[in-house]
Amino acid sequence: MAPELTKVEIYKSVSVNGRFVSWRNNLKNIEMKNIILWAIPVIALLNSCGVYTKYIPVDEVSENLYGDTNLLSDSIDNIALKSWRDIFQDPYLQKLIEKGLADNIDLQTASLRVEEAQASLMSAKLAFLPSFALAPQGLTGSFDWAKATQTYSLPVNASWEIDLFGRLRNAKNQNKALLEQTKDYHQAIKTQVVSAIANAYFTLVMLDTQLAISLDSENTWKQIVSTSESLMDAGMSNQAAVSQMKATYFSIASSIMDLKEQINIVENSLSVLIGNTPSDIERNDAYFNNFSEPISIGIPLQLLSNRPDVRMAQRSMEAAFYVTNQAKSAFYPSVVLSGSAGWTNSVGSMIVNPGKFLASAVASLTQPLFNNGTNIARLKISKAQQQETVLNFKQTLLLAGGEVNDALFKYQTASEKAEYCNLQVESLEKAFESTSLLMKHGNTTYLEVLTAQQTLLNARLNKTANDFNKIQGVINLYHALGGGEL
Repeated sequence: MAPELTKVEIYKSVSVNGRFVSWRNNLKNIEMKNIILWAIPVIALLNSCGVYTKYIPVDEVSENLYGDTNLLSDSIDNIALKSWRDIFQDPYLQKLIEKGLADNIDLQTASLRVEEAQASLMSAKLAFLPSFALAPQGLTGSFDWAKATQTYSLPVNASWEIDLFGRLRNAKNQNKALLEQTKDYHQAIKTQVVSAIANAYFTLVMLDTQLAISLDSENTWKQIVSTSESLMDAGMSNQAAVSQMKATYFSIASSIMDLKEQINIVENSLSVLIGNTPSDIERNDAYFNNFSEPISIGIPLQLLSNRPDVRMAQRSMEAAFYVTNQAKSAFYPSVVLSGSAGWTNSVGSMIVNPGKFLASAVASLTQPLFNNGTNIARLKISKAQQQETVLNFKQTLLLAGGEVNDALFKYQTASEKAEYCNLQVESLEKAFESTSLLMKHGNTTYLEVLTAQQTLLNARLNKTANDFNKIQGVINLYHALGGGEL
C-alpha cells in the first residue's frame, strides 16, 4: 500500500519568483496497479448498464416476404441491382432522367439535408476536443481624484469534458446513424424521381398512341358517315342510321380533345419533375411498342440492402438505441477539466508593469442529485421510442413486401394478357372489315358496323393500356426494390 497523504501535503505549494509549483514528489509513489484495479470494476459496471454497448443491426427477414412468385432468384443479375440506364434505354427518357437528377427541387433539398447531417456529426466529433476561448478584460479606475490606473488581463480559457460515461460517444454514434439515414433518404428521393419521370414519360407515349388510334378511328368514322349519307340518298339507309353514325363520330372527336388535355397535364407534371417551366417533351414510341425487360428479383434479404426506406428504418432503430444510452449516461457524473493561461498586471492590490504570466487549472466532477426523477422519465421515454422504431421497422418490411408483390403481379398479369389483346385486336379488325363490306352491299345493318367499329376501338385502346401496365409494372418493381444502382 502507498503511504497515505494528508490534505496539507497534497495541496502544499511554494511560490518561487512568481511561478506556481504544486504537488509534492511523493505523489509519484502512488502505485499504478491500484488505479487499474479500481478502473476495471468501474468499466465493467458501465458496460453492464449499457452505456458502452454497441448497436447490433437486425437482419432477420422472412423468406416469404415477397409472397409466392416464380420470379424469385438467387442470381446477382437481377433488376434489384441494375442501374436505371440498363432498364430504361430510351435515349429521350435517359436525357429527361439526367435532367431531373440534376435539377429536381426535392432532390436538391435532400442534398442539403445530407450536408446538415454531416455538419451535426462534425459537431459531435469536435465535442471530444477541448474548447478554447479568448476573454480579454480591461479596467480603468481612479480613487479620490488620484491618477487613474489601468489593469488588464489576457487569459485564454480552456474546457475539456472527459467522456468517462459515454455521453459524447453515444451522441456521436447517434449523429452518425442520422447521417446515414439522410443519405438513404437522398437515395429514396433519387429512386422516386427516376420512377416518376419514367412513369410520366411512358404515360405520355401511351396517350400519344391512344390519340393516334382515336384519330385513325375518327377518319374511319368520317368515311362511314359519308357512306351512310350516300346510302340514305340512294334509299338504302335511313336517317336513324346516319344520326347514330354521326353521334359516334362526335363522341370520338370529343375523346380526342380529352386526350390532348391529358397530354398537356402530364407534360406539365413532367416539366416540374425535371425542374423546367411547362414545355413540350420530346419522345417516341419505339421503346414503348418493343419494351421487353426480363424480370428477375433476388432473395428477400437483398431488399434490406437495396430499399432506402428499409435502411432508414434500420438507422432509426440505431439512433434510438444510442439515445437510450445517452439517457443512461445522464445518471452518472460528468468530469470536466478547465483552466486558463495568460498575462495580467493586476496582482492582488498591486499593479505591475509589464504584466506577469498567470495560469490555473481546475478539475470538477458533477453528480446529478435532484433531477433523478427527470432522468428516469427521459430514460423511459427513450426506451418507448426505441420500441416504436422496432415496430416501424417491422411495418416497413411488410409494406415493402406488399409493394414488391403488387409490382410483380402487375407485370405478370400484363405480360400474360398481351397475347390475348393482340389476338382480340386482329379478330375485331377482320370483323369490322367484313361488316363494312356487307353494309355497302346491303346484307347487314348499320348497328353491326357500329358495334364492330366501337368494339375494335376499345380493344385497341385497351391493348395500349395493357402495354403501359406492363412497363409500369417494371417501373414499380424498380422503385419497390430500392432503385438499384443510381
